[in-house]
Amino acid sequence: MKNITIYSTPSCMYCKMAKAYFAEKGVQYVDKNVAVDEAAREEMVKKSGQLGVPVIDVDGTLVIGFDKERLAALIGK
Repeated sequence: MKNITIYSTPSCMYCKMAKAYFAEKGVQYVDKNVAVDEAAREEMVKKSGQLGVPVIDVDGTLVIGFDKERLAALIGK
């Protein structure tokens, strides 16, 4: 099982698409809402240098945005 964290906001369409993709594939993940969680927002920026969401961390490999093909390769599904 991969360790996956999604840094997201509730209004982000691409965040919703990424979560729906993981649900479709039966992949568990941790969702960190950076709109309300300041520590998660700081963690995301420190890891990625990005302020935009989603930032998806798959076992230490970062995916910026919803890149379905890259995520499929990383999770093996």
